Amino acid sequence: MVWIIAVIMLILWALGLITNYTMGGFIHLLLVIAVVVVLVRIIQGRRVV
Repeated sequence: MVWIIAVIMLILWALGLITNYTMGGFIHLLLVIAVVVVLVRIIQGRRVV
């Protein structure tokens, strides 16, 4: 579930860069949060999927 959210945030972030529409950096914040959550789950030894 978290992995899917991280991928969606990455896609939305890339679309924001391409279209130059990032909603005031909000999408960048969501991307960073998603990546941090995935890294924490990997470090704790839990499955990401």
